[in-house]
Amino acid sequence: MNLHEYQGKEILNSFGVRIQRGIVASNHKEAVDAAKQLTAETGTSWYVVKAQVHAGGRGKGGGVKLAKNLQEVESIANDIIGMMLITPQTSAEGKKVHQVLIAEDVYYPGDSEPEEYYMSVLLNRNTGRNMIMYSTEGGMDIETVAEETPHLIFTEEIDPAMGLLPFQARKIAFNLGLSGGAFKEMTKFVSALYTAYIKSDSSMFEINPVLKTSDDKILAVDAKVTLDDNALFRHKDYAQLRDLREENPIEVEANAAGLNYVDLDGNVGCMVNGAGLAMGTMDLIKQAGGDPANFLDVGGTADAQRVETAFGIILKDTNVKAILVNIFGGIVRCDRVAQGVVDAYKNMGDKINVPIICRLQGTNAKEAKELIDNSGMEIISATEFQEAADKVQEVLTA
Repeated sequence: MNLHEYQGKEILNSFGVRIQRGIVASNHKEAVDAAKQLTAETGTSWYVVKAQVHAGGRGKGGGVKLAKNLQEVESIANDIIGMMLITPQTSAEGKKVHQVLIAEDVYYPGDSEPEEYYMSVLLNRNTGRNMIMYSTEGGMDIETVAEETPHLIFTEEIDPAMGLLPFQARKIAFNLGLSGGAFKEMTKFVSALYTAYIKSDSSMFEINPVLKTSDDKILAVDAKVTLDDNALFRHKDYAQLRDLREENPIEVEANAAGLNYVDLDGNVGCMVNGAGLAMGTMDLIKQAGGDPANFLDVGGTADAQRVETAFGIILKDTNVKAILVNIFGGIVRCDRVAQGVVDAYKNMGDKINVPIICRLQGTNAKEAKELIDNSGMEIISATEFQEAADKVQEVLTA
């Protein structure tokens, strides 16, 4: 589950990570009130107005701007709230901005120049260990840094039995070129950041930039936090942070129905049971000359109601030109699935306006094929993988 910047910062702050303070606002009047409150609490007279959407690169799309007075806060907030923000990480349509974060100015003058760093905490799946990735090139896309100057990216892997050790935090501060007070502040920051990552059951923290202020404070200016959905039962308060407005509405509907669904850009809908079979089915569709329109796993039960719900969700995508139902009857019997497909087809009537290819294999597969063939419904049955692929190609080229 992705969080907004202000939500991620609240979690970081709760574990002792120093952050750029800010207040979220839903309209320009709230933005001005937030700016006034920040001035009273921090003394800041300049403010950063940040669009709150689940996408990076907000500054490139005009979603992050500096306001030098309250009038500019009101004007900028009024412009950003309600806009369709287009960034390198959004679709061409962009994402609608519902809120802005009014943040304090932390780039104030002092004895030294502020410096920006990159830091993230995530799982290294190759080694099965968490790692901290960091760089002196903060404020830039880490992909660009990796491509152009890979020697400026460092990683520190953490033994899960030992946790982050003090010497590792010091090593990170040293590799970032810090000394004196800033060195000590960075070791505290890294330690608190890793603690927050572990105790919040997150799958990724990305802080870009981490800032060394002109008076050697270390703080998180941005926060991209992704929580592990499977651990939300331990964090009921975190589960309430989910913003459905930021998610694909079809995926939200599927999740509410207990279906595992991921929206894709293709033209062939696929309905399967089991994630492995889903991956194989998507490969099959690709080899047949089509493109998968979705990943949809109906799970171990595929009764008429569940199949009907799945069909309805797939058909919400107007790009779908055919649907491939590929079910393996292990726990569930194929004839019951076939009856579910037939019943769902009857119930939906004219709502089904694309060809359906149905491959059922496993327990009672023969009976299932006979049931579909004798149903009188316009459902194309198949037995083998290649046969199903050929029929997908036929309906796409017809």
